[in-house]
Amino acid sequence: MAARIAVVDSGCAAVHALRVRAAAAFVLDDSGVRQEPVTADALGHGSRVADILLHCAPQAELLVAQVFRDRLTTTATQVAAAIDWAVANGAQLVNLSLGLREPRPALAEACARAVAAGVVLCAAAPARGDAVYPAGFAGVLRVSGDARCAPGELAAICSAEVDFGAHVRPLDGGLAGAGASMACAWLSGQAARHLADGGGVGTLRAWLAEQASHHGVDNPRSRHHGG
Repeated sequence: MAARIAVVDSGCAAVHALRVRAAAAFVLDDSGVRQEPVTADALGHGSRVADILLHCAPQAELLVAQVFRDRLTTTATQVAAAIDWAVANGAQLVNLSLGLREPRPALAEACARAVAAGVVLCAAAPARGDAVYPAGFAGVLRVSGDARCAPGELAAICSAEVDFGAHVRPLDGGLAGAGASMACAWLSGQAARHLADGGGVGTLRAWLAEQASHHGVDNPRSRHHGG
């Protein structure tokens, strides 16, 4: 069966339209967050995330939740509304290639509701330093870029800051958006394969660890560069 993945981001490209099952933009105004039709992905960020997801899980169904438009900034209330919408529309996994500095209650509560409903949340996280959110909330898979990982490879990092690492670049190999955001998408794509094959949410972390090509924290100083 196809996994249903929510992409909370800047939208997606027209080339992905056949895999999109629902889409909504979450816009903040003086009265709160309202839903609007999505606009074209002006930033390309969500399109690069969708490229990776559909490369890893070609039959996946996408739920597009647009929280970025003309710049890569959003609010906790917009992201919270997008997560709730994704859960209501049957998402099995929510890709959150983003990070906010403050652990706002609205976002924490939306994440807790999703986790309680059995939905997998994958979020970008820095490899070190202060936590960002939603990655910093309980039950969320924390994913960072790992220079050891080729496309499709995972690292079981299991540090205080990060659960897993993955390839840092988008599918085209360019630098646009490179880092934890793209790594999050690579991890989500692998997780979607597990779910599509009938794997359970409860076994997902263990399954991802089994797929890992690398373990522990990446330490560039310890790498061997000789012939």
